[in-house]
Amino acid sequence: MARVPYAEAADVPDEYEDLLVSSLQGKPLHVYQSIGNNPEVLAGLRSFLGSLWTDSGLTDRERELVILAVTSEIGNRYEWHQHVNIARGVGIDDDEIAALGRGDLASFGDEETTLVEYALAVVRGEVDAVAHDEIAALYDDETVVGIAAAARGYDALGGMIDAFDLELESGTEFHGWDPR
Repeated sequence: MARVPYAEAADVPDEYEDLLVSSLQGKPLHVYQSIGNNPEVLAGLRSFLGSLWTDSGLTDRERELVILAVTSEIGNRYEWHQHVNIARGVGIDDDEIAALGRGDLASFGDEETTLVEYALAVVRGEVDAVAHDEIAALYDDETVVGIAAAARGYDALGGMIDAFDLELESGTEFHGWDPR
């Protein structure tokens, strides 16, 4: 059982009700419902996460590679599970998803490998001049900021999910780190 209750629409002011609902899935998600215990924080977080999706400078595929790599690195089953289906929807196949779950980048091209390695270095606190120069050779400064923000943003979200001990939504089973 989660350590904080899952807020329902009736528990939050009217202007925050829609924030409990996933714009992709069209239903309330435990992650938003838990944070909904503080509606102002939920509003800020949804705005931040939304900007990572639309303003990071990454393609949908690149964004999902970063998110899956980060959630695998931190061992966050909840976000991994949510993003497996999103990744499939943007053309990342199950073999690639499974490889990210194992931390195996051998099947990715040089640019995607550099992207994922940089995102992991950000989360690990290991970005050095070499890692920065490699990512800066592929992306402009605006996108490098977007990559770092996406990596740390999903790292932070994963930390909250772990702190609250969130469960997967009813009727779902964990895809597994290898969803094939």
